Amino acid sequence: MAPADDKRDTQRLQILGELHGEVMVFQPMAIKEISPGGVQVETGFPLHLDSLHDFRLTLGDRSLVVKGRVVHCSITDVEQEQVVYLSGIEFVEPADRVSTAITDFIDAVTTGRRAE
Repeated sequence: MAPADDKRDTQRLQILGELHGEVMVFQPMAIKEISPGGVQVETGFPLHLDSLHDFRLTLGDRSLVVKGRVVHCSITDVEQEQVVYLSGIEFVEPADRVSTAITDFIDAVTTGRRAE
């Protein structure tokens, strides 16, 4: 039974032994290439092949989250105390609004480069 001062809505079960989980934490990354189908990113940590992640992309004044699958990851540089990884990410079933935002961003950058 829970103590009288316990204000939880539900009872917690104490785990005797081991029960594993994972936590998702947004980490900084540099986007090196982008297409409607995916991105190539540079990180200070490896991404596991075939793993799924939510990626937050800031495209101009828009910020969006898209699910992606890691299709490749390799070491590209070893600096003094840091390893740099380059990973290819394939977008997984992006929402229409996400696909539109990515395409609009690519079109705007391409148009801006032609005007220069």
